[in-house]
Amino acid sequence: MTPEPLPFVTRLWFAWVCFFRVLFDGAFAGAVHLVADEGLPAAPEPKRLDAPKDTPGDATEVISLREELAATKRKLEAAKKAADAKPAPTHDAALQLLALLQREGRLVDFLEEDVASFADADIGAAARVVHTGCRKALRDHVKLAPVRDEEEGAKVTLPEGFDKAAVKLTGNVQGKGPFSGILRHRGWRATEVSMPVAIEGHDARVVAQAEVEL
Repeated sequence: MTPEPLPFVTRLWFAWVCFFRVLFDGAFAGAVHLVADEGLPAAPEPKRLDAPKDTPGDATEVISLREELAATKRKLEAAKKAADAKPAPTHDAALQLLALLQREGRLVDFLEEDVASFADADIGAAARVVHTGCRKALRDHVKLAPVRDEEEGAKVTLPEGFDKAAVKLTGNVQGKGPFSGILRHRGWRATEVSMPVAIEGHDARVVAQAEVEL
């Protein structure tokens, strides 16, 4: 007797049930594996009208399987919620670097100063001091290297699928590449970062302490 084809929705539900049944029931998995290797067994003879009905154990097994499926579904939902609950990003590292630039080069003081009324010579002198200190702080804690090795102004060709996170196209951008153009900026990539370890109780939001002279 040839089995009749099942509708798509029935097959979908049956595949879902069989997946967990095979996963958690070794005997059932062995039977399925045997059928996959040797094919379907011969159809049993139809039951007589006076034959005994299915035992209560069959209904109990179906209920147990449904409970297992429900428990697995709850576990999957809990795992998804845990994965979605990502911790909020911290800004401590950025504030720590800003504090270093302030300590070595008075960067925050310079940026917060109203320089509109200053003479160009005074701004230039102050910028030189800020530049020297900030450059020292940056080089002490962050090692930088150019993204591109060519000299600025050189003609470069970017293949299709180039790293868009490292190279930005400007001007008339059309198509998928390859692209040929002039290198206007080599870019910078941090190759090493070594920030000081903050002591316990340190408030990263205090970029520069207030100073009181006694």
